[in-house]
Amino acid sequence: MTTVDGTANGNGAVPSTDYANGFNQNNGTSNVIDGNYMEQEEEWERAGLLDPAWEKQQRKTFTVWCNSHLRKADTQIENIEEDFRNGLKLMLLLEVISGETLPKPDRGKMRFHKIANVNKALDFIASKDVKLVSIGAEEIVDGNAKMTLGLIWTIILRFAIQDIEVEASTAKEGLLLWCQRKTSPYKNVNVHNFHNSWKDGLAFCALIHRHRPELIDYNSLTREDPVRNLNLAFDVAEKHLNIPKMLDAEDIKTSLKPDERAIMTYISSYYHTFANAQQA
Repeated sequence: MTTVDGTANGNGAVPSTDYANGFNQNNGTSNVIDGNYMEQEEEWERAGLLDPAWEKQQRKTFTVWCNSHLRKADTQIENIEEDFRNGLKLMLLLEVISGETLPKPDRGKMRFHKIANVNKALDFIASKDVKLVSIGAEEIVDGNAKMTLGLIWTIILRFAIQDIEVEASTAKEGLLLWCQRKTSPYKNVNVHNFHNSWKDGLAFCALIHRHRPELIDYNSLTREDPVRNLNLAFDVAEKHLNIPKMLDAEDIKTSLKPDERAIMTYISSYYHTFANAQQA
């Protein structure tokens, strides 16, 4: 079992098919993700990220995730592509989640000041050996939503997901295996992915019940009321586990295929919460 270690990757560009969608495959470590995952992510990058429903889910989830860290520095964002444009909060986010100090930011209001700040953030990511390509600081400064979401997803992958290790499985595979191990005793729960396996809400409730059985009466739940199940899990996690509500129950229920990136981000918070309590 590992926890977030405060390392990141990148070189001033946002993830293309190499890291925005997966993990660094150049270092030969156990963090490598198999080719099938990379191919799937490339396909989702071409199609899914442009889907308005998926973009809406990512925007909500990533904003809440960022704010869960930024609040430690007494600030927050309201609009994910607008509030990172000058680079100041992007640099601050990296400082909070890494525990390291970035170069002093430029406080000027001109475009070149903003570009300089974003480049400092991207250079910091690059210094952690994450391969980022296909985007420059200008696209973040210009408020490019797709590229900003891709950048934040890369940060989430590196800081919240890549270092998860369960029974020799790492990152996405490790997180999925953890979910499967924890929910296997529960009726009507069959976790085999990070999208449709979570639509009825029972898997979320099972994860909570497995670690904190006093918080949820699992036997009273049915698959026929997914919105109730989802809201129950989200509300209990927020109130009792300090896991902010990153997903919308109606969005999950009505989505043909809920966004995997949003689900993974939220579930990683469960993993780290229970891991920190030595219960993962």
